[in-house]
Amino acid sequence: MPVPFLLITAPAKVNLYLGVHTQKGERGYHQVDSVMTTIDLADTLAITPHEELVVRTVPEADFPMEENTAYRAAVAMGKAFGREPNFAILIDKHIPVRSGLGGPSTDAAAVIMALARFWEINPTDPKIDAVARSIGADVPFFLYGPPAHLVGFGDEMHELFRPLTGTPVALVKPLTSGVSACDAYAQFDREPVPVAPLEPMLDALRAHDENAIFAHVANNLAPAACALEPEIARIAAWMREQPEVRAVEVTGSGACVFAVCNTQMAADAIVLDAINEHGWWGQSAKMEKTGPFVAVG
Repeated sequence: MPVPFLLITAPAKVNLYLGVHTQKGERGYHQVDSVMTTIDLADTLAITPHEELVVRTVPEADFPMEENTAYRAAVAMGKAFGREPNFAILIDKHIPVRSGLGGPSTDAAAVIMALARFWEINPTDPKIDAVARSIGADVPFFLYGPPAHLVGFGDEMHELFRPLTGTPVALVKPLTSGVSACDAYAQFDREPVPVAPLEPMLDALRAHDENAIFAHVANNLAPAACALEPEIARIAAWMREQPEVRAVEVTGSGACVFAVCNTQMAADAIVLDAINEHGWWGQSAKMEKTGPFVAVG
């Protein structure tokens, strides 16, 4: 019996570690080591067969739908598997744009997983990973979801780790401004920052030693984000002063800063103060154990 529609929860991510190297590959992209985990802040996508490919977002995007990563992912899946990607895709956006939380990438991964389900394609088919990598560096990660170390341009899965499920985090960013990844990498090229040691983080993840994991949270792209948007640095400094905080760092290329907290109550308190006392955007969340979750409508 044909599936009438699929409803997909597409989670955001935070970078526990981001190491951008000055070396670049043949395509001009930086070599990157990235350790990410999903959180329960999520976009929701509804996908159903349609006479043509249509993508809409709520709130409505300020750019053509053909530029949306979800649209591009559907087109790429059609080309990879010789099918017409005729679907109506509605994305209820909750992950802020230009935040470093991976909204466009998780939406693309959700579409890839949904079309694989509609077309009864094995999700381990190598072409699935190839499609994901063609859309963006973080997209392959979202096909999995647990803490993972990615290499190459940040798009090659290298190692998966036990989930940190339920760990509370506070997310805070400037209310209206953001940082594009392109601008952050250009700023990094102007003023490169050395990478932090990676092995201590990987050893801690392998041992599932949470204290050691959060002691080695690092992001050498953060100074570039702060140079482009100085409010990020003020947010990070303020969050480090809050009680019950285990680690604070910029996620991805910014503009969101995350604090790993001892309790959900502490995370909620940070977010309330960020919103009410400073006028920043804030959201409390928990670390998750999976990538996009697909439900049959």
